Amino acid sequence: MAKQTILTYEGLKKLEEELEYLKTVKRQEVAERIKQARAFGDLSENSEYDEAKNEQAFVEGRIATLEAMLRNAKVIDEDDITLDKVSIGSTVKVYDEDLGEEVEYTIVGSAEADPSQMKISDESPVGKALLGHSVGEVVNVEVPDGIIKMKILEIRR
Repeated sequence: MAKQTILTYEGLKKLEEELEYLKTVKRQEVAERIKQARAFGDLSENSEYDEAKNEQAFVEGRIATLEAMLRNAKVIDEDDITLDKVSIGSTVKVYDEDLGEEVEYTIVGSAEADPSQMKISDESPVGKALLGHSVGEVVNVEVPDGIIKMKILEIRR
């Protein structure tokens, strides 16, 4: 049984675009590199050929992974995101009591988590701890350094 991939509509579009790019543009680029490397002659000592074949394997593996993710995707409808409790798709403003500052996270499925964009996975320690809680609640988050306290200030779509 394949694992269900939870995505926002934005995340779904991003994966579909990546898949389309890999299938159309990247596959063609790699095939051209293999063709050029073959022209150099002896394949047994041809590092360009080896690199191109490795890249081809990576691209084909990523295509297979993306196709499986999309096949098993569950898209979160923005209208289904409640504002009374934190859920996947919610944007949550919290006050980190240890850091003494406000931080804003968007809770997403693990496939579209991007900490640099403050998109955290529902499976991450912070994401998992915040799920199901309401504005005003203080949540204890177990992290490798110990426990941090976060007060939920706002929940929005």
